[in-house]
Amino acid sequence: KMDWVGVVPLVISVGTLLTAFNEAGKLADANWPLVIGLMVIAAIAFTVFWKVENRTEQPLIATRLLKQRSTWALLLTTVLTMTGVFAVMNGIIPALAQDGVVGFGMGAEDSAWWTITPYALAGLVIGPFAGRLAGSWGYAKVLRIGTIGSVIALALMLLIVGSDSQLGLLGVSVLIGITYAGIGNVMLSGLGVLLSPKENPGFLPGLNAGAFNLGAGLSFAVIYAAKTATTAADGSGTEGYYGGIIAGLVILVLALAASFLIPKPATPEAGASPEAAAETDRLSDAETAEPALR
Repeated sequence: KMDWVGVVPLVISVGTLLTAFNEAGKLADANWPLVIGLMVIAAIAFTVFWKVENRTEQPLIATRLLKQRSTWALLLTTVLTMTGVFAVMNGIIPALAQDGVVGFGMGAEDSAWWTITPYALAGLVIGPFAGRLAGSWGYAKVLRIGTIGSVIALALMLLIVGSDSQLGLLGVSVLIGITYAGIGNVMLSGLGVLLSPKENPGFLPGLNAGAFNLGAGLSFAVIYAAKTATTAADGSGTEGYYGGIIAGLVILVLALAASFLIPKPATPEAGASPEAAAETDRLSDAETAEPALR
């Protein structure tokens, strides 16, 4: 039975919140009364959603599961990771490649070959190896390695801004493809499966998919707001690019910090419950069945 009573306020909450973020990203040109009004509506709608889910027999999302650290910590990490990287790699860097004044002056097609394409291919190649490595080292540990690598990649991007090194641009694009697309995203998706409760195995993967989408949308609002705020009045210079990349860098550091809140899965199989994970945390190394996932 579909929980349509719960769906309506949830859709209103998420939709108005995303619209508010998009409007706020315009900064000086934003309609701030509209932004505030939309946020108020989002808060009210989510409150209604929470109350409805507590009262219905078959809730769309059980609130007791939302309160668990295995849920909110993973979703927070996913949103922050996507927010920190997505708009930088899919917006700021291609724009820099095509900028004929302070960038590389490439056409749209050449820009794609030097940035988006190698980034995507690197992620495609590394993803399977990252998954195998996670089976030995643990998903959370490999996630942190990928996030640290993404932080380093964004820091290196700052060196590319204002330079004429196309090979540097290519190298940074490949590096972020390895660390973010090939490692970070794969680990976040895997943890969504491993940490999902047995009684509802599709619960966390579904929410995590929404967190990916929310982070992607939020990324363009936040990163471009930072870029706009730091761009020179005449629109020239490299300050805006620096501002956008630094904003992504700060958010990625927050994502790294949030990743330490994610509990380790109890077993390598999907559907390990958060309660089982908590019990495993209390076991000694000698008693733990799967120490590799620590």
